[in-house]
Amino acid sequence: MKNLLLIYSSQTGHTEAMMQAVRDGVAEFSEDIELRCLRALDAGLDDLLWAQGLLIGTPENFGYMSGAVKDFLDRTYYPAQGKVTGLPYAVFVNAENDGTGAVSAIERIAIGYGWSKVADAIIVKGALDDATRKRCIELGQTLAAGLACGVF
Repeated sequence: MKNLLLIYSSQTGHTEAMMQAVRDGVAEFSEDIELRCLRALDAGLDDLLWAQGLLIGTPENFGYMSGAVKDFLDRTYYPAQGKVTGLPYAVFVNAENDGTGAVSAIERIAIGYGWSKVADAIIVKGALDDATRKRCIELGQTLAAGLACGVF
């Protein structure tokens, strides 16, 4: 069994809806994947060290990731140094703007951790529709399948 951590932050409910779709995709691999889904403020170093894969969900606030996600990354960065190198990760963002600022910031921080991006970020503007929900499900499936099969 592989361990997958999903952290997220949501205030309007849009990022939470994305998280639920991503989680639905991961659930299809429940025989092979143990999912730990936590709000970013509730997640900590032990959760990150437990994980063999990571999904990060955030709204874009003022062209940047949420403060809660940044807080998680700040709290775990130095204690996790050298312990999470190569961790496969992917990002999903709900944006009112274009979402690229949040994605870019997370990707820069991920380089510092030594993580490995395994899927392009999903950026959704506003509420989910059927097409964007499907993309979120596929993101969860991708990370779960890659972990389950040993690809990541």
